[in-house]
Amino acid sequence: MADAFDEAMASFSPALPLAVAYSGGADSTALLLACADKWPGGVCAIHVHHGLQAAADDFELNCRRVCDSLSVPLRVLRIDASHAPGQSPEDAARRARYLALRAAVQDPSAPPVSSVALAHHADDQVESLLLALSRGAGLPGLSAMPARWQRDGVDYHRPLLTVPGSEVRAWLQRRGLAFVDDPSNTDQRFTRNRIRARLLPVLAEVFPQFRATFARSASHAAQAQRLLDQVAAEDLALHGSTLVIGKLQQLSRERQANAVRFWLRRSCQATPSAAQLDELLDQLAACTTRGHRIHIKVGHGHVQRRGAELHWYNP
Repeated sequence: MADAFDEAMASFSPALPLAVAYSGGADSTALLLACADKWPGGVCAIHVHHGLQAAADDFELNCRRVCDSLSVPLRVLRIDASHAPGQSPEDAARRARYLALRAAVQDPSAPPVSSVALAHHADDQVESLLLALSRGAGLPGLSAMPARWQRDGVDYHRPLLTVPGSEVRAWLQRRGLAFVDDPSNTDQRFTRNRIRARLLPVLAEVFPQFRATFARSASHAAQAQRLLDQVAAEDLALHGSTLVIGKLQQLSRERQANAVRFWLRRSCQATPSAAQLDELLDQLAACTTRGHRIHIKVGHGHVQRRGAELHWYNP
């Protein structure tokens, strides 16, 4: 009988050629091996060298050995993943990693890539949902990680989101392929690692099916968010890349909030805090004269009134 890993891979049908984001750890090694077996000659690997640990060069060396053994082309991208003051080291590394992946698939001098596969599994999904809850996140955060999305003409996939991490490792152990253990994954100074080490075992004891039920809740949140995005797109149909203040003021406060969040996320790649959004909506309500000034920090930039419109800019 096929296990959860085999079932997930059997239903995974990306457009080829496929690139696997390959860290050298157990999860991405299992995904790379399964993809190379399923599509020989149609898969490459991309390894992001963060330069944050002394062992980073050893990670790269192991990736080269494994890719050579599988006859899979490997691209290594070296990045600066150091974090700015006040920024989470995990968040800085994640953002740098995704920027590197995007640059890799857009590189005109490299072989073309139609799809990118990431090795996040069911435990990662639960951790993302719990982190979102701990921050008081709205529906986008509670939707956790999507199984598939498109950016810059490339499809991104997470084919293992339904597979528990233990089953990914068990599958890899049966295949006997070497992988590296990143010591930072057990460093409990990081919140995600504390969730993995302390909370997940308790959840498994109290709610044995928590991975499936949490995933279902995330799916419901994602469905609701898609509906809200459709409403926002309709409300903003005539706005363009800026927001017309008078048109926004015709909406209820709830639809204003939904439209502004959508605009900031899609057009500006910015996410307002609850306090920033409340302040902006208050200013919109008070904006009844030509001289009313709006200039509010939102995300890593600012929303500013210019005439009859709202603009976002990053100084």
